[in-house]
Amino acid sequence: IACPSFRGNGEFDLTKNYLDLVVTYTTLMIILSRIEERKAIIGLYNYAHEMTHGASDREYPRLGQMIVDYENPLKKMMEEFVPHGKSLSDALVSLQMVYPRRNLSADQWRNAQLLSLISAPSTMLNPAQSDTMPCEYLSLDTMEKWIVFGFILCHVALNSDAAALSLWKLALQSSTCLCLFRDEVFHIHKAAEDLFVNIRGYNKRINDIRECKEQALGSMHRERRKFLRSALKELATVLADQPGLLGPKALFVFMALSFARDEIIWLLRHADNIQKKSTDDFIDKHIAELIFYMEELRAHVRKYGPVMQRYYVQYLSGFDAVVLNELVQCDLCVSVEDGEVFDFRGMRLDWFRLQAYTSVSKASLGLADHKELGKMMNTIIFHTKMVDSLVEMLVETSDLSIFCFYSRAFEKMFQQCLELPSQSRHSVCFPLLCTHFMSCTHELCPEEVNTHMHTKTHLSLCNMFLDEMAKQARNLITDICTEQCTLSDQLLPKHCAKTISQAVNKKSKKATGKKGEPEREKPGVESMRKNRLLVTNLDKLHTALSELCFSINYVPNLIVWEHTFTPREYLTSHLEIRFTKSIVGMTMYNQATQEIAKPSELLTSVRAYMTVLQSIENYVTIDITRVFNNVLLQQTQHLDSHGEPTITSLYTNWYLETLLRQVSNGHIAYFPAMKAFVNLPTENELTFNAEEYSDISEMRSLSELLGPYGMKFLSESLMWHISSQVAELKKLVVENMEVLTQMRTSFDKPDHMAALFKKLTSVDSVLKRMTIIGVILSFRSLAQEALRDVLSCHIPFLVSSVEDFKDHIPRETDMKVAMNVYELSSAAGLPCEIDPALVVALSSQKSENISPEEEYKIACLLMVFVAVSLPTLASNVMSQYSPAIEGHCNNIHCLAKAINQIAAALFTIHKGSIEDRLKEFLLASSSLLKIGQETDKMTTRNRESVYLLLDMIVQESPFLTMDLLESCFPYVLLRNAYHAVYKQSISANA
Repeated sequence: IACPSFRGNGEFDLTKNYLDLVVTYTTLMIILSRIEERKAIIGLYNYAHEMTHGASDREYPRLGQMIVDYENPLKKMMEEFVPHGKSLSDALVSLQMVYPRRNLSADQWRNAQLLSLISAPSTMLNPAQSDTMPCEYLSLDTMEKWIVFGFILCHVALNSDAAALSLWKLALQSSTCLCLFRDEVFHIHKAAEDLFVNIRGYNKRINDIRECKEQALGSMHRERRKFLRSALKELATVLADQPGLLGPKALFVFMALSFARDEIIWLLRHADNIQKKSTDDFIDKHIAELIFYMEELRAHVRKYGPVMQRYYVQYLSGFDAVVLNELVQCDLCVSVEDGEVFDFRGMRLDWFRLQAYTSVSKASLGLADHKELGKMMNTIIFHTKMVDSLVEMLVETSDLSIFCFYSRAFEKMFQQCLELPSQSRHSVCFPLLCTHFMSCTHELCPEEVNTHMHTKTHLSLCNMFLDEMAKQARNLITDICTEQCTLSDQLLPKHCAKTISQAVNKKSKKATGKKGEPEREKPGVESMRKNRLLVTNLDKLHTALSELCFSINYVPNLIVWEHTFTPREYLTSHLEIRFTKSIVGMTMYNQATQEIAKPSELLTSVRAYMTVLQSIENYVTIDITRVFNNVLLQQTQHLDSHGEPTITSLYTNWYLETLLRQVSNGHIAYFPAMKAFVNLPTENELTFNAEEYSDISEMRSLSELLGPYGMKFLSESLMWHISSQVAELKKLVVENMEVLTQMRTSFDKPDHMAALFKKLTSVDSVLKRMTIIGVILSFRSLAQEALRDVLSCHIPFLVSSVEDFKDHIPRETDMKVAMNVYELSSAAGLPCEIDPALVVALSSQKSENISPEEEYKIACLLMVFVAVSLPTLASNVMSQYSPAIEGHCNNIHCLAKAINQIAAALFTIHKGSIEDRLKEFLLASSSLLKIGQETDKMTTRNRESVYLLLDMIVQESPFLTMDLLESCFPYVLLRNAYHAVYKQSISANA
């Protein structure tokens, strides 16, 4: 070969490949010398060859000798390359036309307005041209490898050629280490100094190396990155607005990508291998921005590839072909719309062959004599690449797959990016870089491609980046939700009491509060701004969130090693998990103290949370309704998808184990007039106010939160407690079976009934258990009424249809059909004559040892037992009826609901007549008349209050009428009883 060069002779491809060959050979020898066990490895190879083939490898002695000779590879190659010195040094010296022009400072780039499309508007549509087109986007890193390794091998040129020495010094000042292979580096100054120190007369060169090492600072590269950030941003913005400029200005795009790629790789390599850890030149917190603009340019090229292709097809056929010959013109006159695949690889290979043929010393044609042809062909080759090799050009100029071998530095850059709010919008560049990793395999290592050796690492990196971005966004959203929940909490009714009190006292001119006490800020003060410079914490959170959401929403999906990643889905899944935890957390349930948030306050917080989440749709294209459906529907079940308790289970447990248990203990009473449970004055004050958890507004809020599914679960839990009480009642009936059977046939024999009553046991227990059942059913009726109100607001037409369906069931309808209708009605919160949930709960109690007839008899006797036990309530001091609450403080007014519901359920199960059994109950309860004949004041002190129970039972029952009651209990007694209890109430108040 003669002397290939970059001097515009058209020998670019030949020279580049020649220098690449030299560097590859040098790199291979250096890496080989770094393998500590290389002798053992080739020994094992030879032994394996001998075992397999029965003889050692013929080339084994040469291989072994090479290993020995290349213990110090650079020293050996310096001797080897003496014959090639002239060709190599000429090729390297020709870089003085390219390398110094590429290795300029940021100020020089800025003064030249490099990469700017808008600096000269008049030439914006002119195609970007150069005499050395391929050299414009040639990697600086590659040229430095050529210069460093080339001049080490032909070091004599450094003493004889000033141009060579100038290139050598410039390269030594630019970098302290070069990439050998992936993360293997070559420390230039130390290696060169160690080689030259043993050569006589090279003291000056050693001094040059030391001087260059001192001058090899990163400030120049830092300023370049700063310039490139603004230059690439401008370029990407202009091309996004006018993609048609990608045609004439394609060279600018690939130059920008190449320049940025070189600076990013330089920083990555030096930050990982530099000894001066303290300097800031090797830490760039804004590197993500530069990578992001690179990705934007790459995306423009991929998106508008057909635009570029169409432009250069026309360029080739309309201008380049005219310069060459008519044949090329004919071949190239094809429109892009025809769908034909263009392939100019053959043409480029022919041009490379021509360069090789004309480079031999005795060639008849020399390209040095035809410089215009060389320049034109270099331009045409670039144009052909714009048509059929855009993807390859992107890899050549902007591939950053080397990041996968610097995973620790890669992760550190990502963390720095997230920590800096102004850079978080560019954080998507890190997962986007993972798409480059498919280019990290080497053609000499096919097993990497076939076995996907690095796939797992690359996928985990991409997954980690997207997961961290979603977590960061989730944390910001959570902080915003917390702030909004605090603001919503200020609007709760409980906070207006102080304001109202102050207003009332101000009118009455009473002194309020302590002197000097700060006045409480009213809600909405936070929205008042004195000036625009005032930035609140909420403003900062929203700004940070919008920046990060821009990144998450930047691309719909990424493909890494045939795996598709969807950034938005990461955010959606994290929001679902956090929303679930937040809802449960906002209940503030404390198992030790049995404290829990009021349903209305929780509902306010949840609505505030949902409002914030809905606003996320303004930042990211996600379906937040899907998040609500997934989370809130899970909260209506006993456990969520992770097996954790939900608000349904927490509130169900609290109402059953805390509120209703205190009702059973006599600390709380149900007030029908208020439709709420209210605390009673006791020695040990309760830690909560029952009214604040059970009034109409709270029950409606509970229904909103739990929904029909959750309320159904609450009902089923209540019914389970009722069924356990009924089971105990049945046991008491069995204990008194004989006496109750006699009483059932002796309703018309008062004296005999009185004698039999004295034989009964556990009378108080029966009444207490029935009262507990009544309390539970009263609570359930509150819950059902609240559910009906809520559903009537949300789905009024559907609720009215269900109600109409229930109200028009014919009496002769089969009970199974009727029960299906009742079940539908109950799910909508409508009251039913027969409670389907209670029927299901009691049906599961059927014992295998007892016949259906016996079960039916026990059910009948249970009603008799309750009826004949009612007179004993008159002796209880707490049985006094209060007109103000329309009930009794010991909750015996709940017996009316218990008796009716239990009777309806039991006799539906046993297929008996509910009306007949309730009539029998009224007959049995006529034993109340005997209280009027008692003379003991202690026994009859609340006689009138107990009489009223019969009226309540009839009023509550859909099966009984006042006429039936009149037949067994004179109404005049009821009227007198009402008069007495109201008169007694007035006197007590007085």
